[in-house]
Amino acid sequence: MANIKSAIKRIRVNEKNRLNNQSVKSNMRTNIKRVEALVNENNVEEAKAALKTTVRTIDKAVQKGVIHKNNGDRQKSRLTKKVNGLGA
Repeated sequence: MANIKSAIKRIRVNEKNRLNNQSVKSNMRTNIKRVEALVNENNVEEAKAALKTTVRTIDKAVQKGVIHKNNGDRQKSRLTKKVNGLGA
């Protein structure tokens, strides 16, 4: 355990940020899995609606610095391809 006051605060702040990042990431992953499940069920309309909310959560995760911009773009691209493949 740290003895210095600033180090103790750093530990507290890091833990708080870790928990916030964890919840944002978890929410994002849940939305991604929801879209993939709808794609597997061939449910076009619900998949498109879910994709819209998922893209929003991915963008928020990128904006908050939880994931890298390229990672977010890659995930959005892959999900969009899967949903667009249903309509074909």
